[in-house]
Amino acid sequence: MIKIAVLGYGTVGSGAVKVLQTNRESIARRVGEELCVKYVLDLRDFPGDPVEEILVHDYKEILKDPEVRIVVETMGGVNPAYDFSKLALQAGKSVCTSNKELVAQHGVELMQIAKEKNVNYMFEASCGGGIPIIRAMNEALTADVIDEVSGILNGTTNYILTKMTLEGSEFGDALAEAQKNGYAERNPEADIEGYDACRKIAILSSVAYGSHVDFTDVYTEGITKIKAADIRYAAAMGKVIKLLAFSRKDGNAVSARVTPALIGPDDPLYAVNDVFNAVLVHGNMLGDAMFYGSGAGSLPTASAVVADVVACAKNPGRNVAVPGTGETLEIVPFEETESRFFVRVSGNPAERLDGIKALFGEVETVAADGTEDDFGFVTGLIEERVFAEKIAGLDGVLNRIRVM
Repeated sequence: MIKIAVLGYGTVGSGAVKVLQTNRESIARRVGEELCVKYVLDLRDFPGDPVEEILVHDYKEILKDPEVRIVVETMGGVNPAYDFSKLALQAGKSVCTSNKELVAQHGVELMQIAKEKNVNYMFEASCGGGIPIIRAMNEALTADVIDEVSGILNGTTNYILTKMTLEGSEFGDALAEAQKNGYAERNPEADIEGYDACRKIAILSSVAYGSHVDFTDVYTEGITKIKAADIRYAAAMGKVIKLLAFSRKDGNAVSARVTPALIGPDDPLYAVNDVFNAVLVHGNMLGDAMFYGSGAGSLPTASAVVADVVACAKNPGRNVAVPGTGETLEIVPFEETESRFFVRVSGNPAERLDGIKALFGEVETVAADGTEDDFGFVTGLIEERVFAEKIAGLDGVLNRIRVM
């Protein structure tokens, strides 16, 4: 029997315990041995919950127990999750996590420790919730050279933008509904400012390209400036607005960003709505492949965590984690990359178009229902630095969004 400890009995941790208990027999058949949760670590008590029988408050009990071979870290945040994970690996225990913040910040170090100790540090659930994207890239797509990864990687922001698109809601109202329905935290900053998606694209890029992509180097914008008017203009163009995470490898450098973007029906990500996520991977032989599913939630995320537990259980004493050099890839300066832009400005085309063309050359004007005091235009492909300089000289700018 393989003994497991779960750190944190919150949304994902309780889900992991439930998956291990509910699917105990099928998991045992796949592993060839039964898996048992021996400990659950949490600072809280849970009166009346069966977990009381295995609940501990002191991590040392888990660390010093030689029977515990796998630790499931679902605490969230960097501290004390980093210390606990590092100590477990150094003690010869494999660690499975859903903690994208920890993986993005310390994953390289923790994977190196796991390799030295012939155990594993696995993080399938850190990027796509229940979507099995890490394992797919690490195993199923190994015949390809992956040169591009993009996707909708945050269920909260996708839900908000979907509500704004379908119901004409303003951002604040859609966010309030997301919080009411449990799709957004009380403090939603990490989601709505794009930080969550930034960490995820950095992790995915590191796996895809075999070298470390530092999340702090990835240009990031959130969705807080998106207005209902922008949604109407998107509809007038036959497009929708999504928070897109994107990276492309070119030689030894990577272009990466997280920004709102306008995409059309020909884009595979166009129809990804509500709290669902999707990852689009491009390989030099395969072409495009899309992985779609629940990007968050207790059981979908827990399912991915337990899949890692099963992989660790089937490979005792053998490191089978993500390969990589550990070297950090250079990030192309964001201001040197190119995009097309939708710009919404006050006024009317008759009075303003000549001045706009003087700055941007030929542009495509856009009109939308219910927008009498402003209009939109779409630029050609332009370098970010050049666009920033030109837009600074234009009065009455209400918003600008990149166009894919």
